Amino acid sequence: MKIIRTDAEWREILSDEVYQVTRNHGTERAFTSPLNNENRDGLWHCACCDTPLFDSSAKFTSGTGWPSFFQPISPEIIEERADTSFFMQRIEACCAICDAHLGHIFNDGPQPTGLRYCLNGVAFNFKPNS
Repeated sequence: MKIIRTDAEWREILSDEVYQVTRNHGTERAFTSPLNNENRDGLWHCACCDTPLFDSSAKFTSGTGWPSFFQPISPEIIEERADTSFFMQRIEACCAICDAHLGHIFNDGPQPTGLRYCLNGVAFNFKPNS
């Protein structure tokens, strides 16, 4: 089920940084998210709607400065959109439940998918397994 809120509602419930990245398609500076070095077992939840999107078993070290994964928990939980901003052609990764901007998808990841979901740490809440 899609979660739809007004801009004012999102501004009220999200920090300025989370709002800027997830609602305005921003990007956090590389190597600034503590989640970039998060290697415990657990689930990565959308910071806007708390939907689990990625399992830590799909995380890998890409060296790019952002948390990277080779696949989401399920293909339908991530919506892919064409992004032609900044004179580039990229694929944007968004939460399929609340439309939060998470980052971008590239074709230079490890097997088994060959994909790299290059994501903003601020777009997530990490919940470790107990």
